[in-house]
Amino acid sequence: MFEIKAKDGLARAGIFTIGDYRVKTPALMPVIHPSKMVVDVKSFGAEIVITNAYIIYKNEKLRDMALKKGVHKLIGFDGPVVTDSGSFQLAEYGDIDVTNKEIIEFQEEIGADIGTSLDIPTPPYAPYKKAKEDLKITLERAKEALSHRENMMLNSVVQGSTYADLRKWCARELSRMDFDVHPIGAVVPLLESYDYKSLVEVVMASVEYLPPSRPRHLMGAGHPMLFALAVSMGCDLFDSAAYILYANDDRLLDPSGTYKLEDLSEMPCSCNVCVEYTPQELRSMEENGRRNLIAAHNLYVSFAEIRRVRQAINEGSLMELVDQRCRAHPRLLDAYRKMLNYQELIEKYDPVSKRSAFFYTGPESLRRVEVYRHHKRLNRLPKKKGVALLSVYNKPYSRHVPVDIGEFFSPVPVEVDEWQFMVVDIPFGIIPLELDEFYPFSQNESPSILDFESENFIRSIIKKLEENYKTIIVSKDINERFNLGFKFRVDPPSFRVSDKDRLVAVADYQFGEGAGEALFKGDLQIIKSKKTGRIRYIYVDDELIASIRTSDGFIIPSWKGASLLHSSLDYPRCRVVVDEESEPFAREGKNIFAKFVIECDKNIRANDEVLIVNEDDELLATGKSLLCSEEILDFNYGQAIKTRRGGR
Repeated sequence: MFEIKAKDGLARAGIFTIGDYRVKTPALMPVIHPSKMVVDVKSFGAEIVITNAYIIYKNEKLRDMALKKGVHKLIGFDGPVVTDSGSFQLAEYGDIDVTNKEIIEFQEEIGADIGTSLDIPTPPYAPYKKAKEDLKITLERAKEALSHRENMMLNSVVQGSTYADLRKWCARELSRMDFDVHPIGAVVPLLESYDYKSLVEVVMASVEYLPPSRPRHLMGAGHPMLFALAVSMGCDLFDSAAYILYANDDRLLDPSGTYKLEDLSEMPCSCNVCVEYTPQELRSMEENGRRNLIAAHNLYVSFAEIRRVRQAINEGSLMELVDQRCRAHPRLLDAYRKMLNYQELIEKYDPVSKRSAFFYTGPESLRRVEVYRHHKRLNRLPKKKGVALLSVYNKPYSRHVPVDIGEFFSPVPVEVDEWQFMVVDIPFGIIPLELDEFYPFSQNESPSILDFESENFIRSIIKKLEENYKTIIVSKDINERFNLGFKFRVDPPSFRVSDKDRLVAVADYQFGEGAGEALFKGDLQIIKSKKTGRIRYIYVDDELIASIRTSDGFIIPSWKGASLLHSSLDYPRCRVVVDEESEPFAREGKNIFAKFVIECDKNIRANDEVLIVNEDDELLATGKSLLCSEEILDFNYGQAIKTRRGGR
């Protein structure tokens, strides 16, 4: 069973339960050769390992030991053991003398926790016809594997060479079968040739159609420079023989690349090996001792990077880490830019609010999901006749707009009395002043000196505004800074953002058009924080309607507020529908587990505030979604909604 504990984009930090074992993901699985064990990987943090069942099967001595003692004792690891089926040898040598049925039954017999069907690993750029024929065999063997396993959990590998349509087809077919994990196979040649851009296409085509409730394993991706990027694409597991293979060649791993021992005058990190030995001392050692120490360094570095990635997911800063790592090599930067083309897919899974601020780290930041989502959600706000664009001030912007907002210019003469005031800033381009305390607009940082791409981004947004609004005016500073060429001087409009305007805009932006009018009509009483001056509680006609979460500016509806939303928003907007069994628990304010959800609004994202209803659309409770809609409906384990209050 797999349970998500934290999310950032497609990345998941979770718990993968394998029998009695609980493995934190993302997880690195060191490859253990059954007859060449040189390092105790558990002492470095390994919670799960992988070994090759085919090697054991072909070696009479190893086979007898494994059948007698089990694979755990054979390799000396008392945690979960994953076994590969021999597909690697099939790819290397073209043929192996074992059937799919035989290797599945053997993996079961030796006590593997997770076994693997014998897929056909079609190499990259193989002819399409061959890739399709191989894939058909892989799918047939996947079905066969299910009929021969008993208690063992099963991998089934997504194949299809570098053809996105074949990867998608394979992922869709496997998703309909009862597998536990989905490796993404035949990518090692891409890694070896630094074709990371094609790797992104292969992984994203697979992940899009794999069930969110099953972990995904990127096979052969054992270099720490890849972990952040691969995790950001939704990969949860990695197997690594790199720690020992690179050590055999006197190479030291690092998240920014690889060092050759012969080139080092200083050790590259602060692990035990790097602190206790100099490059000169390592070079003077006998081969086996040097190899083991370098392997230890490689494991230290690899597990440190996995922990760093998990921490970044938990605090919502993974994309900043991806940006850093992908600037270590031009081919990785290509891959990062390619991944940013998948905004629509990533947005479905990305939480609407995070603990960490958004940092602009380069032009790639303009294409991040948060920016994409913002411009989609701007359409939820009611359109006014004109838009007035203001220069950047300190955050929150609306509190620092000067009394004299200066001269304004327009492309044509204007006469408008109803203005939408927006501030121009990077990376979001334009931000309505009513939203300036809402996440992530008051929680972002960018350089004051704009790059060329940012300036073009602003100009393109302003051009679109000219198409969508009756008229547009800009401050003198913006007109000159972005060389807009607006010629007509305009008297500055009267500037005002009322508390009600702010609340209505936030509600529409958060819940959808019409939510603000539903929640905040009548006699408003607003209570603000004495310390910050921000809105904390909103009453209408002396009844509490909502509170404002201080960390991100989100509206948290009271029971009354939820009732108003429920009555004004058409089904299924903002709703999570639970079955009859869980209805009484929802009324009591108990958390909702995914297996009890039978339907939900497809637009729900992690950290959205939602309405919990029964099949008759009767309001039962309110809460915060921990998952997006696709995950809620796919998972059969773990919490889906953290319930705030029930209606009893």
